[in-house]
Amino acid sequence: MNDLTDRRDAAVEFAREAGRLTLEYFRNSELQVERKGDGSPVTEADRNAEDLLRRRIGERFPDDAILGEEFPEKPGTSGFCWVLDPIDGTKSFVHGVPLYTTLVAVMETGPDGPTEPKVGVIYAPATDEIAYAAVGHGSWYQQPGGEPIRAKASGISALGEALVLTTETPRYADSRPADAMDVINGLNADGRLARTWGDAYGYMMVAIGRAEVMLDPVLSLWDVAALKPVIEEAGGRFSDWQGTPSVHTGDAVCTNGHLHDVVISRTKGR
Repeated sequence: MNDLTDRRDAAVEFAREAGRLTLEYFRNSELQVERKGDGSPVTEADRNAEDLLRRRIGERFPDDAILGEEFPEKPGTSGFCWVLDPIDGTKSFVHGVPLYTTLVAVMETGPDGPTEPKVGVIYAPATDEIAYAAVGHGSWYQQPGGEPIRAKASGISALGEALVLTTETPRYADSRPADAMDVINGLNADGRLARTWGDAYGYMMVAIGRAEVMLDPVLSLWDVAALKPVIEEAGGRFSDWQGTPSVHTGDAVCTNGHLHDVVISRTKGR
């Protein structure tokens, strides 16, 4: 196999294994939750799942770099960098909500660091749904008991018919851009339905045609690296709030493609 599809298939395998490990802690009343310096939660499940991912990558691709949320960066020499978020949606996870995901991405590295992602996997362990993609090889979705099918964004072209998603909106009151809540509230008001089925699960919903818009004004690289290939290979569009198709700017807009310009007209300049 070529470098991308080989790593895509490995990423699917690794994400499933790490996701299954998180289920050993899910809805466990004895799970201990700690707080990071920024106040966000972290658990033993986060650390153990990322440790498993790192070990599997090291065994199969020892020369690849690794960047993860919970442990220091591992340098590499192969020209590839894995980006890991073992539990995206830890707040959902610790409260027993089954919409958390395990994210695995692969990026090529250039002289200035990682470029845009080439492989992405979004795995929801508690629902056993997975969406994955490699650039140029399509986006795929599989639900429990089914075969992989092509992921395809919806064809809705009117905001008034759209399901608009975001992540836990109250925390954005103090975020930058300062008026992020105004933008989100406006889109929520103009869409057909608005929900906070957020984090990476919301992006997967856009990729498979169940939602039309998902946006976040505050993100880290490991939150978004896996999302861009899955969305774009499904026919959707992914960018930052200014419309730049990049995962490196700290915010994100994802749509089915038909509504992207409409959404960017609201977010641009914010």
